[in-house]
Amino acid sequence: MALHDGRVSVPGIDLKPEVHPTSKLFPWAVQEARFDITEMSISSYVLQLSRGGSDYTAIPAFVSRAFRHSGFFARAGSGIESPADLAGRKIGVPEYQMTAALWMRGILADEYAVDCEKVHWRTGALDEGVRRERLELALPPEMVVEPIAQGDTLQDMLLRGEIDGLLAPKPPKAFLEGHPDLVRLIPDFESAEQAYHRKTGFFPIMHIIGIRKTVADANPALVRALYDAFVAARDKALDRLRSVWLGNANRLSLPWLGASMERTLATLGPDYWSYGFQANRDELATICRYSLQQHLAAAQVTPEAMFHASLLET
Repeated sequence: MALHDGRVSVPGIDLKPEVHPTSKLFPWAVQEARFDITEMSISSYVLQLSRGGSDYTAIPAFVSRAFRHSGFFARAGSGIESPADLAGRKIGVPEYQMTAALWMRGILADEYAVDCEKVHWRTGALDEGVRRERLELALPPEMVVEPIAQGDTLQDMLLRGEIDGLLAPKPPKAFLEGHPDLVRLIPDFESAEQAYHRKTGFFPIMHIIGIRKTVADANPALVRALYDAFVAARDKALDRLRSVWLGNANRLSLPWLGASMERTLATLGPDYWSYGFQANRDELATICRYSLQQHLAAAQVTPEAMFHASLLET
């Protein structure tokens, strides 16, 4: 946001910022490359690279991260009590290729031994609106990824018993409203996510920043300047959060912000929102592995292929 509102600038560049919901922005990025610089879904980016390339090269500024153990849902009384019980079931997910789903299927496979090829996947709107895949899938014939009927939602299908589970990037509305039949499969998801981080070292990367290749080629110094600007913007955001946390008066409407900050630092360390290629290479390699294993990537993509060569030592 510091780049959008002008608190951080890129030397020699006059930015024209636009803010759009990711539901519009991410299809624009992969279908028409509308902007010179853009936030992107890392899953869609890897998929495009594996199919021959993207109009963008990435910089290792990871502007969105999220643990995902909170997003496994089932219907009360269905007999599904753990993510492991989703094996061989019908599971809803807004988009098969979305990054949240990439991570959640990886967790199902690595942590709960669920063979995601044997799941019957249903795709569509989580709890309202319309949702479609932003890129065409090319899955093996034995895999089933089936869109739901227009006007229906995954939430309602789960409550009607037409699907058995749900991978949700955010809590469904019915769950937030206290519907007794919609339950989380990992109720103490914070403890599960802390244990997952201790085991893997990962704080799952969701989004990256892309710069159009033609712009990067014409202005090679811009790539590093842009990366430095995103680092500066991140630092301003984290400094502000720290000042709110340590301030005498609570300026954020969260009663246990201090406790959450202390747990975060104790579990993830001071560089808990890390940028740069080297510190995140193992996590990026896992994203590439998941994309291939889940039949999104057409071929193996290396972490190095994702980023501008001048930033691989960051």
